[in-house]
Amino acid sequence: MKKRDNPKFVFAHHMVGNTYPYTVDNWASDIALAQSSGIDGFALNVGSDVWQPARVQDAYTAAANSSTDFKLFLSFDMSALPCSSPDDAQTLRNYITSYSSHPNQFIVDGRVFASTFSGESCTFGQDSVPDGWKSQFTQHPDLTGANAVYFVPSFFIDPSTFNQYQGVMDGDFNWNSGWNVGLTPDQLNSALNSVGSGLGSLTGAITSSITQAVSGLVGTMDSDNQHLQALSSVSSSLSYMAAASPWFFTHYGANSYNKNWIYLADFFLYPTRWENLISNRNSVDFVECISWNDYGESHYLGPIEGAQPNSQAWVDGFDHTGWLDMTNYYATAFKTGSYPNITQDKLYMWARPHPTNANSPDPVPKPTNFQLDQDTLWAVVFATAPATVTLATADSTSQDFFVPAGVTKLSLQLTPGGYMQGTISRNGNTVVDLKPDNYTFNPNPPTYNYNAFVAFASS
Repeated sequence: MKKRDNPKFVFAHHMVGNTYPYTVDNWASDIALAQSSGIDGFALNVGSDVWQPARVQDAYTAAANSSTDFKLFLSFDMSALPCSSPDDAQTLRNYITSYSSHPNQFIVDGRVFASTFSGESCTFGQDSVPDGWKSQFTQHPDLTGANAVYFVPSFFIDPSTFNQYQGVMDGDFNWNSGWNVGLTPDQLNSALNSVGSGLGSLTGAITSSITQAVSGLVGTMDSDNQHLQALSSVSSSLSYMAAASPWFFTHYGANSYNKNWIYLADFFLYPTRWENLISNRNSVDFVECISWNDYGESHYLGPIEGAQPNSQAWVDGFDHTGWLDMTNYYATAFKTGSYPNITQDKLYMWARPHPTNANSPDPVPKPTNFQLDQDTLWAVVFATAPATVTLATADSTSQDFFVPAGVTKLSLQLTPGGYMQGTISRNGNTVVDLKPDNYTFNPNPPTYNYNAFVAFASS
């Protein structure tokens, strides 16, 4: 398998479709926050709205104004952009030629980096999908010289067919590698049964035996290895971009987008995924965090701003910037090959707002695979030195943990009607005390919400 010694990059997927009210200043704020969080650039997901090109221009303007080397590239959302005629490809080529010489455009091997979400059924009026992409995009006369494209799409295809895309793909973005997308409650239950546990019976802290039992299901490299093997069978020069995502819950009814499911994100999906990517960094060129601001699927790392896609019912009040803060540590390790020293005590906590099996008058039913979720408070501690961490979810439910210097993952059973609280203490002094006052584990929710409430604090 190709050993990838090139400089590593970490990007975040930014939904331009959720930025209708943005100004250049909003983009400048996002860029500064992303850069301070270890993110090197944005993949700009562009769709078909007539106003989106202006927002893309604002993003590039803000990047230039930042006087930094923050990178931008286009990620064409082919689930929204038309792609049945040659004229449809002109839109994509225009984006490339408009920014090919921009100082913040991400360039690889002297070519303009570009990606997609989907596109595996686009023919652009040609006889086949590969011919469409090849003749109308990657090898079109408009895209030569300084406008030549380095194309790393996310095509949802069997990796064994990658060889059909020679002349199209310079690499592969494995979108679904961020989650175990095929995992069912029965499969998770079977893994837990192997250590005498099961779905719905997890109480107290998650034991090491349970963590071991689910380790083959959470944040693994299984999908990556399948894609990497397929890439290497085509050419040793093809690049690979993996995904890292903290969560997934979407809750649109049949009269809306008709998307209502979860993927397993419990058992510390985000830090675990990063740890595996860091351990396998020799095989991975780029990591794309999914996402910066895709509120509809609940995996946003950035602040809640812009224009939501009718997701307010499960997003408003559910800040995720704790996960963004955590990203810096892991992104730095991925890029350098060494975990940075922990110079500040930090505590991250997250949990859902109601029990997995709670019932609600919500007209949209519980999401598919809701049974995967545990009624658990998840916590990650960054400790500068050995310390005592106390987690509590009610006055009557708390536990002390003695943690070494470094990173420790902890958990505690949630309490219906209760809260989340965590402290880090050392030598009799409390150095971090975190108890968000706007979180309650509500046993009687008005609507179904399997999003995460994320809180964090530092010394």
